[in-house]
Amino acid sequence: MPTPPFGVMLVNLGTPDAPTPQAVRRYLAQFLWDKRVVDAPRPLWWLILHGIILRIRPGRVAKAYQSVWTEEGSPLMAIGRRQQQALIQTLAERHGQAIPVELAMTYGNPSLKEAGLKLRDAGVERILVLPLYPQFSRSTTAAIFDGLARALKPCPHLPELRFIRDYHDHPGYIEALAARVREHWSAHPGERGKLIMSYHGIPKRYADRGDPYFRHCEETSRKLAQALGLDEGAWMMTFQSRFGREEWLKPYTDETLKTLAKEGVEHVDIISPAFAADCLETLEELQVENRDYFLEAGGKTYRYISALNDRPDHIALLADLVEQHTKGW
Repeated sequence: MPTPPFGVMLVNLGTPDAPTPQAVRRYLAQFLWDKRVVDAPRPLWWLILHGIILRIRPGRVAKAYQSVWTEEGSPLMAIGRRQQQALIQTLAERHGQAIPVELAMTYGNPSLKEAGLKLRDAGVERILVLPLYPQFSRSTTAAIFDGLARALKPCPHLPELRFIRDYHDHPGYIEALAARVREHWSAHPGERGKLIMSYHGIPKRYADRGDPYFRHCEETSRKLAQALGLDEGAWMMTFQSRFGREEWLKPYTDETLKTLAKEGVEHVDIISPAFAADCLETLEELQVENRDYFLEAGGKTYRYISALNDRPDHIALLADLVEQHTKGW
C-alpha cells in the first residue's frame, strides 16, 4: 500500500463517554481545568472546581445529555464519525487514493494523542489539523494547539504539521449555511421568522484582550445575511452558553428571545453558525430551553435550524479546506 501524502486530524471539543454523572464529572474536570477555557488563578479555581462545581453540576448536565443521547451515543460523537467517514470518501475520490482522516476530541475520547498514534500507524508523516470551529477563539481552537503540543512532546520523531486557524468567512462555508437556511424556509412556508444567529459565548474580557472571536462572528453573520438577501432588521447576532458570573459577549441569546417576544416579535428562526455538528448546546439549549423562553414570553413560533453536520455541501467545504492547506504535500 502506498504511503499517504498526508493525513487529516479532524478535531472537535469533546463529549462525555456516557450520559452519567460520573462520566460527565470526568469530562468537566478535564474541560474546565484547561487555562484556555478558564484562566482563573489555579489554587483558587481548583477549590471552586472540585469543591463546588464538580459536586453540583455533573448531575444536572448528565440529565441534559440523557435528553439528547441516541443509540449511537453522544450526538456530537455520532455526527463526528459520519463527518470523518464522509471526508475519507470525498478525499479518496478527489485524490485517487486513501487519505487517512482521524477524529479527535480536545477533551475526552478519542484523544488527540490517540488520533495522532493512529495516523502514525497509517504511515503519515504530514498532518493537517482541522479544528471544527469556523470562528477562532483562544478557548477552542487555541486549546487544540496546546493539547496537540502536549501530546507530541514525548515523541522522538515529530510529523510535519499544518494547522487551520479558522474558516469563518470562507465562501463555501457561507454558502453551505445559506443553503441550510433556504432549505429550512422552503420546508416551512408562510410566516418567515426573524433570523437569530446564535454563537457560543466567551468572556468579554477575552475579546477585550485581543481574541478575534467576536469579530469573526460578526463577519460570518454579515456575510450570511448578505447571501440570504436579508435586510438589517430581519436578523441579529446573539451569544449563548455563558458560564459563571462575569460578563460574556452580548447580547445574550436567552435574554434576547424573551425581550423580542415581549416586544411583539411572534416568529423566530434560530441557527448557530459556531457549531459544525449538533450537540448538547444546540439540541438541548437552543432547540428546547430557549424555545421555552421565547414561547413563555409570548412568542408564537420558534424553529431551530440544525447545524451543517454531515451534509454533502459541508463535507465538500471540509475537503476544499484540506486541499487548500495541503498544497505542496
